[in-house]
Formats: sequence, structure tokens, C-alpha cells
Amino acid sequence: MKLAIAQINCTIGDLGGNTRKILDYADHAKNAGAALVIAPELALSGYPPEDLLLRNGFRLACDNALTDLAKKVIGITLLVGHPHLVDNKLYNAASVIRDGKIIATYFKNQLPNDSVFDERRYFEPGFQPCVFELDGIKFGVNICADIWEKNPATLAKEKVDVMLVLNASPYHMRKQALRYQAARQRISKTGMSIVYANMVGAQDELVFDGASFAMNSKGELTHQFNEFTEALGLVELRDGALIRGEIAPSQALEASVYQALCLGLKDYVGKNGISGVLLGLSGGVDSALTMTIAVDALGVDKVAAVMMPSQFTADISLLDARTMAKTLGVRYSELPIKPVFGKFVDTLAGEFSEPHDQTRPDITEENLQARIRGTLLMALSNKYGSLVLTTGNKSEIAVGYCTLYGDMAGGFAVLKDISKSLVYRLCHYRNTLGRVIPERVINRAPSAELRPNQTDQDSLPSYEVLDAIVDAYMEQDLSVKEIIGMNYAEADVRQVVHLIRKSEYKRRQSPPGTRVTRRGFSKDWRYPITSKYSDGF
Repeated sequence: MKLAIAQINCTIGDLGGNTRKILDYADHAKNAGAALVIAPELALSGYPPEDLLLRNGFRLACDNALTDLAKKVIGITLLVGHPHLVDNKLYNAASVIRDGKIIATYFKNQLPNDSVFDERRYFEPGFQPCVFELDGIKFGVNICADIWEKNPATLAKEKVDVMLVLNASPYHMRKQALRYQAARQRISKTGMSIVYANMVGAQDELVFDGASFAMNSKGELTHQFNEFTEALGLVELRDGALIRGEIAPSQALEASVYQALCLGLKDYVGKNGISGVLLGLSGGVDSALTMTIAVDALGVDKVAAVMMPSQFTADISLLDARTMAKTLGVRYSELPIKPVFGKFVDTLAGEFSEPHDQTRPDITEENLQARIRGTLLMALSNKYGSLVLTTGNKSEIAVGYCTLYGDMAGGFAVLKDISKSLVYRLCHYRNTLGRVIPERVINRAPSAELRPNQTDQDSLPSYEVLDAIVDAYMEQDLSVKEIIGMNYAEADVRQVVHLIRKSEYKRRQSPPGTRVTRRGFSKDWRYPITSKYSDGF
């Protein structure tokens, strides 16, 4: 027999649209000869619905949508994920539907409540296994974390042939290797083959990569479907055993991350009905990469770039910005900020001279330039209905090397979870597909160009060192002492950790951005702004 994986992109709350998509994929699966089609975890509602699940109206709407869906499933068996309300308790559920009827329902047992997950806030755990038979093959059902935990809802006693696992498993770098590991651990304990159906698409800061797969009872990969694309994957069984089929080649890390960023932006813009995007193009590497991703994700007709030079902007920055805009074909304009900056300085001159002389330029004037640029971009956003993309990277956001209401002003931060070191790697990767980012942009010393002869390393350690310390402290939860023990200079470690801690108030006001690491500055970073904990200082 054949079974099909509906690796689909669902939208939270679009119950009608999600239902139509599930039925469409079920029809395609039936036409391809499949007897069973599997849709992802919470495919009916979209994932994660968050506090929509606390609203009675939404809960009832999901139940009604399931009833309507079931009536239309004819000629094929469908396994679909959905929220389910029973006796005023809500479950993360999966239902088996056949010939217009729900014949079995499974409730997720393991409810993750760490990292980006808050499932215990909404759902009750289930404890009963779910087994159904089709064409002489016994299938069991698990949902996502059920196969990750030490005590999964086991099906071994039921003599199940194949475990079907519905997933809404968010992407981060090297996540697929962890999924393989979890699947093989379950296989070694149960002896069952696994078919792993994962969602694809983006929701706010999360992106789902799909990458659905199947493994036989020996833990051997028999099927692997593509990342970051909707697909109907077919899996064949003979006498209950998986027959080796399509195995998509693995991609380089940079390729996966780049696709994740493109899909994250594309879905954020598309699912929110935004007409286009604009960004400040500085001639630097971050804005260059951001613009390239925007063009690849949305198309050149939906991207506009604005260069806002000041008296500190190097001629080569202006030239490189023009070159990039022309290469990509985006709508491009230049708005010099020197006249506006002069007016602001003149207006503030009296305040800065009384009662104490503060007329010597400092970070105030630097931030003022960034805020002028942010104001201009937001004015264009208001006038034309375009979303402003901020261009700051994770390294800068970590240590507060960014200006509130300046370069942080915008609606989506494409590089929010991309370290400066990874920015360079992604630029090199994108140029292998077609050279669009000038080598000079990549090779120049990074600079905010807010004062004469400024470079980032005037204020910060080298990005190679800074990124390693941020990773150790923020992603690995290592202490200051432990990081110093990794042979980093104590002064650098203390400076970076101090800046991370004192910049929390800025990050709370930063726009959302696609998460691609194990821990981003978003749902999985919840540190207090006000804290006296010393953390090794």
C-alpha cells in the first residue's frame, strides 16, 4: 500500500483555508494511489495558536471545522492534527477520518513547555494509545514530542507495524540530525518503523522546514523529502515494511539558513497581507544581505531601498549601495540627512549648553542620525503601506549596538537571529548562486558611519570573539567563569556579558524576526529587564 505525507503550510486561524488545503492534498494523495494521508500537528488550526486557544469561540470553531472536514473525506483515510475540546478540557489531538466519519482520536501525551513551547498553558495531556488498522497494517499515532521524551506514549504492546508521527517541529540549525536521533531511539525501543510528517511555513518568529521522512524498523532512512517547500510525499509499504523511496540530498548549512530566512519573510509579509517592504541601504554588509533576501523571498517589485547619506558616509558606501540596487533592480532613492541633522542640532543647541556645557558631540549626535533615518523610513512606510525591514544582526542586538527608534525602527528584523559571522557566510553562499553582493561590501571593516573614521571594533571585540562569547552565554547558558575558562580574554567576556545584560530593555522593543538558532532573542529568551543577579561579576 501507499501512504502520503501532506507537508503543508497552514495559517493560524484560517480554518476554512486550512480545511481546503488538507482536502486538496487528500484528493491528490487519493489520485496518486495512496490509501492514507497524514497532515501535520494542529494542521487544522495552524501552529502555534497561542492564546487563541483560550478563547471559547476559537475552540468551538476548530471543533466545527473538524466536523465539516470529516464529512468531505471520502475514498481515503486521513490523519489530521487539530485542537479538541472534551468536557471543557482542551487537547492537542489527531483524528483518523475515513468515509466521512472520525474513527479514532489520539491526545498528545508529552506537552513541551520549554524553549519556544508553552503547550501546558493550553492543553491537557492524554494517556491512551491510538491504534488503527488499514489493509492489514496496524498503525499507531504519536504527536511530535511524544517520540522525543524518555517515556513516550508507547505502542509496543499493541504490536503496531508503523508509528505515524504528526509534527509542527520548528526549524533551527542542525535540527534534522536531532530528529533522526529521536526517531532512532524510539525505533530501538519499540521495533516499529516511523513516518514523520512535519509542517512547513512560517508563523511570526518561527519557521517550519518540513523535511518529512520515514525510517524502517532498523533505523535506516528510507524516505527524505525536501526542506522549506510544500509537498505531497509518497511512502510505500510492502507486508507492513517500508520500501526505500525518494531521499532528497542534504543541503549545506548556509543554504538551509538562507531558505529559512526567505520563507520566514515571505510568510510574514504574505500571511499578514502586506503589499511590500522597504529598508535603509547603507552600503554595508547587513543591509546588503537583508535586501538580497527580500528580493529572493518577495520578488523585486515588492522591495524598495533608501540610501540616507550623512556627512560621515563614505563615497564608496554610496557607490556600493547604488551598485547593489541596480544589480538587483529594486526601486531605489536617496534622501541625504545632513540638512535635517543640522536643523535638529540647531534646535537642541540651547538645551545642550545650559546649565552645563554639553555641546561636544558624543553618542547623542550619533543616535540622532540613526533616529532621523528611522523617522524617514517610517514616514515612507505610512505613506505607501510598506513594511520597514530592520537590518541589525544578532551580534548587534545582543550587545545593544543599535539605536532604539533608529535602526531598530521597523516591522520585521530579517537578521535578528543571524550572528555577524554568519552574515558573512550567507553573503558568500548567496554569491555562489549569482554574484549580487559586491566583494568590497563583504571585505570592508564594518562601520555604523556615525562619526569620522568609525569602525565597529572601536567599541567591541572582534566579531569572531564577540559571537563566540554570545553563543556561549546566551545559547549554551555558560557562566562568565566558564567562558573565561575557554581561553577568552576576561575583559572581553565581562564586557560582552555586561552589554547583553544591560541591553534587555532594547530587545524588548525590537521587531520580530525569524529564529534559526537553538535560542533566539524571542520566545525562548525571557530574561527580566530589572535584575540584581550578578552572574559571576
